[in-house]
Amino acid sequence: MRKEEKNVIIEQLTEKLNNATTFYLTDISNLNAKDTGDLRRLCYSKEVELVVVKNTLLKKALERSNKQVATLYPTLNYPTSIMITDQSTTPAKLIKEFRKTHEKPLLKAAYVQESVFVGDNQLETLMSLKSKNELIGEVIGLLQSPIQRVISSLQSGGNTIAGLVKALAEREQ
Repeated sequence: MRKEEKNVIIEQLTEKLNNATTFYLTDISNLNAKDTGDLRRLCYSKEVELVVVKNTLLKKALERSNKQVATLYPTLNYPTSIMITDQSTTPAKLIKEFRKTHEKPLLKAAYVQESVFVGDNQLETLMSLKSKNELIGEVIGLLQSPIQRVISSLQSGGNTIAGLVKALAEREQ
C-alpha cells in the first residue's frame, strides 16, 4: 500500500472517529469468512459499522482525532476491528449475542461518550450503561412527578381552590 493510500484511509478513519460518540475496538481474528460475514450482517442490522483496519493506521487516526484516547494505544495489538455507532450499548449486546455461538469477537476497549473502558471484562458494564437520552428521560420523569401530583391534587379536590378564589373575588366587590 502506498503512502497516499494510507493517508486517505487515516483521514477517512479520523473523520469517522470524530463523528462517532461510541466505538468499540474488538478482536475478530480466527473468525473464518462465513463467520465474519455473519458478524458484518448482524452489525449492519443493528446500525453498527464494522471496520477492519491495521493497528498502525488506527493509531495514527486516533492521534489525529479530537478524542482523548491515549489509554487505548496499548490495546492496539493483534488484528483489530472497530465497531462504530451512536448507540452506546448496542455493540456490547451485539458481541454478547454473537458469542453465544462463537468464541469471538473479544472486546479490547471501548470509547463511550468520552469514557474509556479497557478489557473484555468490561462487556457487562457496557451492556448496562444508559444512553444520554435515557438519562435525560429519567431526569424529566423525576421532575414531572411532583408537578403531576400537585396538579392531580388540585383537580381531585373538585376545583376547591378555584371556588375559593371566586368566592373571595365576589366578597371584595
